[in-house]
Amino acid sequence: MEREEKWGTAGLLHDADWEKHPDKHPQVIIDDLRKRGVDEEIIHAISCHGNNFGLERKSQLDHVLFACDEITGMITATALVRPTKLEGLEVKSVKKKMKDKDFAAGVNRADVVQGAEELGISLEEHIQNVITAMQEVKGDLGL
Repeated sequence: MEREEKWGTAGLLHDADWEKHPDKHPQVIIDDLRKRGVDEEIIHAISCHGNNFGLERKSQLDHVLFACDEITGMITATALVRPTKLEGLEVKSVKKKMKDKDFAAGVNRADVVQGAEELGISLEEHIQNVITAMQEVKGDLGL
């Protein structure tokens, strides 16, 4: 499986059980993917995409999925309160919203910072990378 396809699959499926089974997340999707014979690298990345799951992140995919999970929520929330959505969104706007603990309260700010650290880049660079990636598919995202 090509890297883009593998990483895309992990990104699309990592929270597939969240709405129906938040108390069993991510175990439900992991069990389902194993039954379907999905690549173990994808399953491991999903298994460790949160700090509360107790598994060590080892591969680059593991680190990237963790790093992008919370920041995409913050960027999406920030975009949704702007008339131009993702268009023209700047890092400083996202960082300003991150300081407001009531805004997108479900986004774990510590995980956002840790994600950038695990990737070995600055928080600003990480936010910009994710904004850019999301802008490339903004139509698909409805943003």
